[in-house]
Amino acid sequence: MIQREFQRLPISAGTSTAQPSPNTLRGAETNFFASAADQEFDITILAQSVHVTAKPVQYAWSYGDGTSLGPQTAAGGPLPQDRWGEKTLTSHVYTQTGDFPVVLTTHFQGTYSVNGGPPLPIPGQGQFSSPPQRVSVWRTITRNYADTCLQNPQGQGCPGVAPPPPAP
Repeated sequence: MIQREFQRLPISAGTSTAQPSPNTLRGAETNFFASAADQEFDITILAQSVHVTAKPVQYAWSYGDGTSLGPQTAAGGPLPQDRWGEKTLTSHVYTQTGDFPVVLTTHFQGTYSVNGGPPLPIPGQGQFSSPPQRVSVWRTITRNYADTCLQNPQGQGCPGVAPPPPAP
């Protein structure tokens, strides 16, 4: 009964953050990390006062492109901006451009105590998912030029010159 009640609690799955965000690049590592906290609830079961504690223990990401990671114990963490694009335990590389709904599922381990008694473990884990977070994946194009617009005013990228056709 406690396991069923645990699944019904309004436990917050936490939040998933992407770096860079909200836009990232195709073919580059996008760092994802989770933020979730212990949560406590007081409920009544069979006329008994029950205190429940939910502790995040594992994290899983659905990256929205058909791939996923986890569940794993690593929540990841933020990177300084000069290290964006670095591979992490929770990063993902998108191979296509577009908008992708990323969902974090946090697995919680619970304990409960009845009428102020000792904490007892709740069998199994509760799984709670966050609302989807949209990540836009863009592509980049690099072009090298041998001269400047002063040397070649009709060169690609110079003012008044039509842009080149899109890359395949």
